[in-house]
Amino acid sequence: MVNIFSTPQQGVKIHKLIKAPENYSYNLERKMSWDGNKPATVYVTPELTKEGKPCKAATVILRTKGCHWWWNSGCTFCGYFNDTRDDVTLDNLLQQWNYSKSKLNNFEDVEMIKVYTSGSLLEDREIPIEFQELVLKETNLLGKHLVVESRTEQLTSKKLSWAKKLNSNFTVAIGLEAHDDEVLKFHINKGFSLKSWHRAIEQLQKYNLRIKTYLMFKPPFMSEGEALKQCVKWVKSVVLVSDEISINPMNIQKGTIIDRLYRHGDYRPPWLWSLVELIKQSHDFIYSDGKKISRLIVHPTAAGKPRGAHNCGKCDSEVAAAIERYSVSGNLNEFDYLKCECHERWKQEIFSDQNLPIPIGVGLNRRASIKNMFELF
Repeated sequence: MVNIFSTPQQGVKIHKLIKAPENYSYNLERKMSWDGNKPATVYVTPELTKEGKPCKAATVILRTKGCHWWWNSGCTFCGYFNDTRDDVTLDNLLQQWNYSKSKLNNFEDVEMIKVYTSGSLLEDREIPIEFQELVLKETNLLGKHLVVESRTEQLTSKKLSWAKKLNSNFTVAIGLEAHDDEVLKFHINKGFSLKSWHRAIEQLQKYNLRIKTYLMFKPPFMSEGEALKQCVKWVKSVVLVSDEISINPMNIQKGTIIDRLYRHGDYRPPWLWSLVELIKQSHDFIYSDGKKISRLIVHPTAAGKPRGAHNCGKCDSEVAAAIERYSVSGNLNEFDYLKCECHERWKQEIFSDQNLPIPIGVGLNRRASIKNMFELF
């Protein structure tokens, strides 16, 4: 055990002292067991082009050193550090890229390529500049639309000017998570403010690059009812500057703060019914006077599972499928025939959350018998 009251020979970071999950020996061993020459995953999914036509998209998730914000602090919900290696080199990344091209026939069968790095592709501290240049150039030469993720601080005029010369046709996805500085700071620990996000948006608009905004549904320390009310507001706040808005319902990733809350019974992932209601209340912001302003995408990761957005278990697959269909069709009719007895229970929870002074909400186990939960022994 480390004696924190003795005089250390050198400074020790506090997250080392408290043994954050990512610092346990078995997690460190697991991380270093990954093959640095192979990406975390490569797959193809249906998508829509920027013109709204159906297409196929390749997703390449590279195994990198991870996000520089995680090195210093990290978001409360993000478990992407589980897929990283601390010693990844330029040569490793080149091997991963070649592996991805080989597996997907040099991307011949897709129209879009999403390159994710468990951080920011345009961050020089995370990704060698030579590899950034390679990805930008090759996707441009292949004529494929590129999608990358970035935090706000990387999106400077200097960086975007450089990138635009190599590839004039790409989308930048920013994990804003919440259009609220208090939520960004106290719920998410995002490490940047709305002011920083607005500066990034101005730069992306200046260079005429497409903007995708990620918003989180039900961040830590927030009730279901409050999450629904707030997320509708956030969609309205970002719709005019976003070509696409992607709602990410909370799913529980291992070794995170939200994982600890979940395992202690202090947090439950969202209801799928809440996502349906979010779409219904946001639809008029997305389509104004019949004109499409943006595209609303809701993709519930691990839908129907205890650690992902779920309902009672009986209707999960049907409701999740309707949500996925809406992300492509943009048609509210996808939800016309959904019904389940648990819908009334969801309504009561939302009502209680929005009307009772319970900061983190009711959040009862939706797959357990109410009778058993309140039975006295």
